[in-house]
Amino acid sequence: MPHEHDHSGGHAGHSHAPSADADRRWLAIALALIAAFMGVEVVVGLIANSLALLSDAAHILTDAASIALALFAARLAGRAPGGRFTFGLGRAEILSALVNGASLLVLAAIIGYEAVRRLFEPPDVEGALVIVVGVVGGLVNVGAAWALSRAERRSLNVEGARAHVLADLYSSVAAASAGLIIVTTGFREADGIAALIVSALMLRSGLSLVRQSGGVLLEAAPRGVDPDRIGHAMASQRGIVEVHDLHVWEITSGFPALSAHVIVGRDADCHALRRQLERVLHDEFEIAHTTLQVDHEGGELVQLEMPEQRRTTE
Repeated sequence: MPHEHDHSGGHAGHSHAPSADADRRWLAIALALIAAFMGVEVVVGLIANSLALLSDAAHILTDAASIALALFAARLAGRAPGGRFTFGLGRAEILSALVNGASLLVLAAIIGYEAVRRLFEPPDVEGALVIVVGVVGGLVNVGAAWALSRAERRSLNVEGARAHVLADLYSSVAAASAGLIIVTTGFREADGIAALIVSALMLRSGLSLVRQSGGVLLEAAPRGVDPDRIGHAMASQRGIVEVHDLHVWEITSGFPALSAHVIVGRDADCHALRRQLERVLHDEFEIAHTTLQVDHEGGELVQLEMPEQRRTTE
């Protein structure tokens, strides 16, 4: 029976996961900036006996934790495939992005609740101190965000860390603006309004991260990829009779994969048509990792039952 089952890219010379070296380097730089500023805030807060500074340092600790988690996930993703993990540990980055997205949602809820409470009971706020902390914190977060923007590849893991840093940047800008308003006008509700804006921005970022990482874990087709269009493109090639059992998913960020069962004409060259389909998938859809089972039309196919199916038929 003419039959071909091929994985494009073998074990030799084929990497299952993009290199994460650049991500690790820039994540480490961002972590160093955040950790250094947090340390300074703790020292100054203790010297000045300022609860505001110590509270902000505690908030920055969540940023440092998110970047540390992303850095750890990037290190795992850099390990070569092997053993039970034949695709490597690239999905550790997706899990990291999911955790960072969920933590942003929790922080958004906490900040939103506190902001609403402060609108009804505005506390006394040291506007000048808030301005200083907001400006310095904003500058540090600009540096950390710049470092994370230097990552060379698309990565939900890096995006999760960047979302935390940007949320803190928004918080710093909002705090400085609120402090300025309080100092110049005495309008204490500005603090609560600024916190509500930050909460909304964090909610948006968190939902986006959870939605995207959840899509990868649920093996949905990558964003911008239309499986129906891919199927039509494959089936329209000369010599192809039918394409079915088409699956498109994402192993990790920037690593799409595809599998399909392809039926070709009785006299068609399976090898040539498989190579042709691989070129179409690579050139038109940027999918390099493909598994194509190619059979001739009318050939006898071997059907394998799952253990559960055998038990139900006995």
